[in-house]
Amino acid sequence: MATSLLRLPSPFDAHVHLRQGALMRLVTPHVQQGGIKMAYVMPNLVPPVTTPSHALSYLKELQALSPNTHFLPSMYLTTNLTPAQIREAHAGGVVGVKSYPRGVTTNSEGGVGMEGYGVFDEVFAEMEKVDMILNLHGEVPSDVDGDGCCVLNAEPRFLPHLLEIHRKFPKLRIVLEHCTTAAAVECVKTLPPNVCATITPHHLALTIDHAVSSPLHFCKPVAKYPSDRAALRAVIREGHPQFFLGSDSAPHPSGNKMPTMKVLRSTLDGGIDEVTLPSPCAAGIYTSDNLIPLVATIFESSDIPLERMSGFVSEFGRRFYGFAAKPEDEVVIRRIGEGKVIKKAYQFERDGDAGREYVVPFMAGEKLNWEIVEA
Repeated sequence: MATSLLRLPSPFDAHVHLRQGALMRLVTPHVQQGGIKMAYVMPNLVPPVTTPSHALSYLKELQALSPNTHFLPSMYLTTNLTPAQIREAHAGGVVGVKSYPRGVTTNSEGGVGMEGYGVFDEVFAEMEKVDMILNLHGEVPSDVDGDGCCVLNAEPRFLPHLLEIHRKFPKLRIVLEHCTTAAAVECVKTLPPNVCATITPHHLALTIDHAVSSPLHFCKPVAKYPSDRAALRAVIREGHPQFFLGSDSAPHPSGNKMPTMKVLRSTLDGGIDEVTLPSPCAAGIYTSDNLIPLVATIFESSDIPLERMSGFVSEFGRRFYGFAAKPEDEVVIRRIGEGKVIKKAYQFERDGDAGREYVVPFMAGEKLNWEIVEA
């Protein structure tokens, strides 16, 4: 008989983007709505969160919007970061530091150049000493006309950086964020338990075919080959404790996700005289609003046993980050016979009288097989 009820011990999302301003006010309460009790928040704001004081002030904003959610703050790795700031951040409750390779994803212009991570040796040594976590966006920038690097091989080409950092700082806790390839899975499996990886629900569902067919399926890193997706599913299916949920839920206004060409002026004979060309599609997939029911639905469609849910969405990540689940924070989900339709869009008012905008969630208009009944 199929399982109809799942009890999950205080689910933890180890990678979420909550933005700022009006968009932050919209999506921050969705973390709890989606069944998450604790969330590790990314620092790639504008400007990025590069100091302990900024990280803690941002945390206060988030807690005011969702007081019952346990948010974990992080900082953005830059060459201005010092060992003294690491000590200050750790003392103030900042959990980790996120590395963005320069230019590879949203708001990463101030990130790390891929000439190497040696410039951060003193910072990493201090992080290892105080036991702060290093979170790595595991891609190198594309160079299609140079060394042939592109979005499909950018992650495997990053793995030597991961291995070198671990070699130099063997006790440093490291997370390879949102891994997407079989190569990344195999690499992490060769490393000790203080090196782990997060996996997103959308990478369990999508392949490169989906990514090139719709802007709503475009994220960084992009979904890869079917064999890569199979490797992600397999490592969760085996219940490997070094792989856990990090949704990389990344909301964008629909105007940035689905830019359209607008005609500014037409000629008298019906021709086009002037147009505004579309801007590049923003990278990111939004999943916070239905995250735990979404994971359960994708597990079933991917032939991943539901008994692996508890480890993946709670136990493994909490153990790595050092925050035990509280018994009173259990989340219960149940199977729905007819399915629950995912909302097509969330409307919000842009800051400064800039008009209305929308956030379109992953699988908008499709049905989930599970819903939250107790959280």
